Formats: sequence, C-alpha cells, structure tokens
Amino acid sequence: MSYEHSEFYFTKENLDLYLKELAKEYRKLVGKSMPAELILIGGASVMLNYGFRDMTADIDAMIEATSAMKDAINKVGDLYQLPKDWLNAEFQYTDSYSPKLIQYSVYYRTFSNVLTIRTVSEEYLVAMKLRSGRRYKSDLSDVLGILKEHQKKGEPITIERIQKAVCDLYGSWDSLPKSSQSFIEN
Repeated sequence: MSYEHSEFYFTKENLDLYLKELAKEYRKLVGKSMPAELILIGGASVMLNYGFRDMTADIDAMIEATSAMKDAINKVGDLYQLPKDWLNAEFQYTDSYSPKLIQYSVYYRTFSNVLTIRTVSEEYLVAMKLRSGRRYKSDLSDVLGILKEHQKKGEPITIERIQKAVCDLYGSWDSLPKSSQSFIEN
C-alpha cells in the first residue's frame, strides 16, 4: 500500500515503540509459546540499519506468525491511529521479493520474548533496491546512501558482492532491469 500523500511517517524511534506494542498485543493473544518473526524490508530496513534515512511511510515485512498477528497489527494500528495496513506483507507480491531473503536477513531485536525482528542489510538490501529500481521512489537514492555509508566506514560494498547477492536472491545478474545494471555499474 502506498502512503505517498499521508501525513504520517515512521521513524526509528516510533517504529521501535510500535513493534514493542505489537509484541505485547501478540503475546496477549497467543502467549509466549507461539513466537513470531518479522523480517523488515525496504525503507524500514534502510532506516534501522543506516543513518541517512529518517523516515518511511509504511512498514513492509515478511511475517512468520499465527493468524493472531493480523489482529495484533490491527489493534496497535487502531490504538495509535496508524494508517491502515501500516505493517503489511504486500511486498511479497513485488519483483524484489525472494523467499531466500529469510536466510540473508540479520537479527535486529526481540520484543516481549515473543517477537523477533530481523532486517535485510548491506549487499542484499542493495540487490533488492536494484531489482525494484523505482526512480519515483527512494530505491536508487537508498542504494547510493548504503554504498556511501559503507565507504565512509572503510567497508565498501564491491560490485562483486552486489552481483553475488543478486544471484543469491534472484538467480542471475540478468534478472535486474537493464537500467539498474547500468546504474550500479556506473
């Protein structure tokens, strides 16, 4: 879902609050014996892993949980007057989705001993953003920001690492749009 005209944005600070509340609600519904996992994708992943992005309009995630998670998401959304589908799995219907993202995600935090949050980072996030390659969104500027931050830390992400990540997630370098290939090669 797109919130381009929305007045509401998630920041690192308020996102942690909402995820904490989500974990509490989910735990109330299922107890602590039914853990859940969210893998945050896209803008949320960029925001949590890097300092150049301050906000995102919605939270795209891969959701591994019982059906009670949807109720918990709705309850937290209603409680805080968040946009409908503030946390959603619609990303799974886009070109940048790959079921292999699970194995390349990294641990972020656990809330209420029941909800584990993971993110996508480094070359795998670059690969996803290149696969999407939307010029009207923040995809390509996110790629530049990620590369710049790693360069500043003295840990540059090489084209070889990006190519490997693309192949790991999508099978081949040719799976990227030609415009994304040219963008990153230049």
